[in-house]
Amino acid sequence: MKITGLKTWQVPPRWLFLKIETDAGVYGWGEPVVEGRAATVEAAVHELSDYLIGQDPHRIEHLWNMMYRGGFYRGGPILMSAIAGIDQALWDLKGRDLGVPVHQLLGGACRDRMQVYAWTGGDRPEDVGSGAKALVDKGFSAFKMNGSAEMAIVDSHRKIDEAVARVAEARAAVGPDVGIAIDFHGRVHRPMAKSLLRELEAYNPMFVEEPVLPEHLPCLKQIAGNLSYPLATGERLHTRYQFRDLMADGMIDIIQPDLSHCGGISEGLKIATLASAHDVALAPHCPLGPLTLAASLQLDAVCHNAFIQEQSMGIHYNQGNDVLDYLSDKSALKIDNGYIAIPDGPGLGVEIDQAYVEERAKIGHRWRNPVWTHDDGSIAEW
Repeated sequence: MKITGLKTWQVPPRWLFLKIETDAGVYGWGEPVVEGRAATVEAAVHELSDYLIGQDPHRIEHLWNMMYRGGFYRGGPILMSAIAGIDQALWDLKGRDLGVPVHQLLGGACRDRMQVYAWTGGDRPEDVGSGAKALVDKGFSAFKMNGSAEMAIVDSHRKIDEAVARVAEARAAVGPDVGIAIDFHGRVHRPMAKSLLRELEAYNPMFVEEPVLPEHLPCLKQIAGNLSYPLATGERLHTRYQFRDLMADGMIDIIQPDLSHCGGISEGLKIATLASAHDVALAPHCPLGPLTLAASLQLDAVCHNAFIQEQSMGIHYNQGNDVLDYLSDKSALKIDNGYIAIPDGPGLGVEIDQAYVEERAKIGHRWRNPVWTHDDGSIAEW
C-alpha cells in the first residue's frame, strides 16, 4: 500500500480537515490546524506531502521522524500542527485497514469512558453562575471558565477582585463537589499573578490553567509555591522536549498537550508517558473539531494518568458549525452524563461526512482571534 494523495478542506467555524488516500482505497482523516492560522498550516501540510507520497502509510513512526527530522528547522506551532494532523490521519488509516480502533494498536484501553468538561462564560467572562448551573443540570461534573479579560502587567487590584468574584459566583452556583477549571490564557503577568493565585485558594479550583504565558513559566517557582490546588498548562507547547523541561521544574501538576498542535497521537503518547514518570496528570487540550476530540479520546484510553478531557461542543467560538455536524454517526462522540465512551470503531472511531465537508468548505472561514488593547492603546494578551 502506498500513499497517493493528501486533500485538505478549511471548514467553519475555524477548522482544517485532512484526508490521506492510498492506492488500496484505504484512507484516514486528521485535523491539522492552528486556530487563526489554518491556511498557513494547510500550506505546511502540502509541503510535507513531498515526504509522504509513495510511502507505506503503516510505517507511522518512520514517517513521523522523516517529517520532523528531515527538516533542518523543526518544532513550533505551524510545523508540529501540520505533522499532528498527518499523524492522526495515519493512525486512522492504519486502524481502518486493520479493522481496530487506534487504542488497540497502542496497547488496549485502560478505561471504558472518559470524563469531559464544557465551557461557560465566553472570552470576557460573564453570567458564569447561571452558565455553570446549566451545565451541571445537563450532567457535567466539571466545567471551565475564563478567569479574566485584559489585565495589564501591573493593574488595579480591582481586576483581581473581579476575577475572584466570578469564581466565587460559579462556586456558589454549583456547590462544593463540581470541578471548576479557571483558564487565564496567559492574560495575567507575574506581578499580578502572585496575589491572584493565592486568593483563588478559598474556592478549591479543579485546576488553574495558564496563569502566566508559556514563555514565563519558570517564574512559577517564585509565585506559585505551596498552592493547595493544581496548576495546568501545555496547549502552547509542541514537543516532548518542551514538556520534559517543564516537568523537570516540578511546578506543573496537569499537562494539556493539544493533539492537533503537539505532533499528533505519536508525540502525544510520548508526552503522556513522560508525564506519568513525573506523577503529572494528563488533560488534553481540545477546543477544536471532531477529529481532534476523537484522537484525544484514543490517547486518553491508553493513558492511566489521563483524568479529564476538554471538548468544544457549544463553545462560544463555534459559529456556523459545531463538533457533531461533520459526523455521519453523531452517536460516536455522544456525551452521556458528563462522559464520552471511548470510540471503538476502526481508526479514530468516527466517520466524517465527506460530502458535507466539501459543501461547507465552499464557505470556508477566515477566523482570527480578537486583538485586544489596554486603555493606553498597547496590545493586550488574548
